[in-house]
Amino acid sequence: MKALDKIETKAKKIAAHLMEASDADVEFANGEFTIKGTDKKVTFGQVALTAYVPHNYPLDKLEPGLNETAFYDPTNFTFPAGTHICEVEIDPATGEVRVDRFTAVDDFGTIINPMIVEGQVHGGLAQGIGQALMERCVYDEESGQLLTGSMMDYAMPRAEDMPNFTLDTLSTPCSHNPLGSKGCGEAGAIGSPPAVINAVLDALKPLGVTDFDMPASPGRVWQAIQSAKH
Repeated sequence: MKALDKIETKAKKIAAHLMEASDADVEFANGEFTIKGTDKKVTFGQVALTAYVPHNYPLDKLEPGLNETAFYDPTNFTFPAGTHICEVEIDPATGEVRVDRFTAVDDFGTIINPMIVEGQVHGGLAQGIGQALMERCVYDEESGQLLTGSMMDYAMPRAEDMPNFTLDTLSTPCSHNPLGSKGCGEAGAIGSPPAVINAVLDALKPLGVTDFDMPASPGRVWQAIQSAKH
C-alpha cells in the first residue's frame, strides 16, 4: 500500500504534465486523473504508457517508470480469532475416525483477496485434521532411528479423508496497521486439531475414555477403547 501511495504521487505529477496543470490540482479516483473543477482527465493507462514510453515526459523533473519500493515495519502483531466446530463418527470395532462435518468461522480483519483466504483456510484445515488423525513420527526406542521416514510409513491426509468444509468470516479491522488486515495462513491448522480431538473425546467419553493424545489413528483409538473397558 505504501508503494502504491508513492506511485500515485508520481503518477499525479505525470498526469499534471499531460494536462498542463499543477499536480496539487490533480485528483485520482476510479482509474482516472482529473483536474479539480474541470472536465479534463487522463486515464491511469495513459499515464503508465507515458511513464514507460516517455516521448512527452518531464525528463528534467522525473525519472521514467512507475516502479516504487516501500518498507513497512509493523508496530505490533495481529491477532485473528475464530471458532472451529467438528463432528466425528467412530467405529468402536476398528477405531476408525471419520470427520463428518467441520465448520470454521474466522475473523481476519479486512480481507483483501477472499479466494486466497478461503484456500488458506482449506489447506490449514486439511493440515490440522491430518495432524489430529494420522500424522506421527515414530522412532526406534533403542537406536533412535526414524521409522516413519517416507510417505510409505508416514500417513498424510488425502481428499477422501476430508469433509466438505463450511466456512465463514467476520471482519473486525485490525487497529494498528493501515489495511486493517490480520493473518490467516495458520488459522486452519491451529483451530482444527483441538476441535477434532475434542470431538473424538466427546465420542469416546461414554466408553470411559477421558484423555487422548494425537494422532487419533484407528489403532490408537481402538487401544484406548479396549483399555477403558478394563
